[in-house]
Amino acid sequence: MTWELTRRRWTRTLNTKLIYGRLPLLHTIIFLIEMALFARLTSRFNGYYDERPILTMMVTNAVLGGIADTVAQTITAVRQRALRKHQYSSLDRNEDALAIEIHELDRKNPFYENRELVPESKLLPPPFDFERLFRFMAYPFLMAPVQFRWFKLLESTFPITKTAAFLPAMKRVAADQLVFAPFGVAAFFTAMTLAEGGGTQGVKQKMKDMYVPTLKANYVLWPAVQVVNFRLMPVQFQLPFVSTVGIAWTAYLSLTNAAGDVQPGKKRGQPDRLPR
Repeated sequence: MTWELTRRRWTRTLNTKLIYGRLPLLHTIIFLIEMALFARLTSRFNGYYDERPILTMMVTNAVLGGIADTVAQTITAVRQRALRKHQYSSLDRNEDALAIEIHELDRKNPFYENRELVPESKLLPPPFDFERLFRFMAYPFLMAPVQFRWFKLLESTFPITKTAAFLPAMKRVAADQLVFAPFGVAAFFTAMTLAEGGGTQGVKQKMKDMYVPTLKANYVLWPAVQVVNFRLMPVQFQLPFVSTVGIAWTAYLSLTNAAGDVQPGKKRGQPDRLPR
């Protein structure tokens, strides 16, 4: 218990420190650590890939997944802090629907029940979610071998040559989007819901609510990304490429998700990240 209280105090202290009055210090530290790991991987990627290609892809995917989720959590923290600052300064807070939404977010804060740890703070950003970070790193880590084998299968089934490049690339994109994308979305929601303790009923509900909208969102961006990927990228860079694009995609979905969470009547439960 003493260690847990100490850990929470340190986490809370870092969480209340802001860089330039906006960026949470804890989020920034975690992001810099992840970027240092990514820089290390990048500098020796070819050597690692030649020795252990699948393990290299797994580690690279995990680091990129961590960067993506950290960026998403940082954007959400900045936005929610700005909303708190605005709503708590409202003259008539009791009738402010958005302020009520933020109050509900505060009640879900793991520090909320420990008043001795956290004094009443109207500007405290949401704490960094390490469990969510672990999930978003573990999922791409475990999925990397499946994606690696899939890209290898596409490479052997639709070979790109000097005389035939465009058509095989289009066939790869079509196969990827018609076969792997529906599977990937289903696998993502299943794995994440089970990891969060949702159970089979939670999986069924998440699939019912989010599967089709997420698959439609997938088809807005990823076919174009995969055209570039399969047409221009060497096979060893294809998986890191889609994971890198996923960083920006995660940030986009996090922004739309955060905006929906604070609008009265808006349905909750939008995906934090589109799986690739």
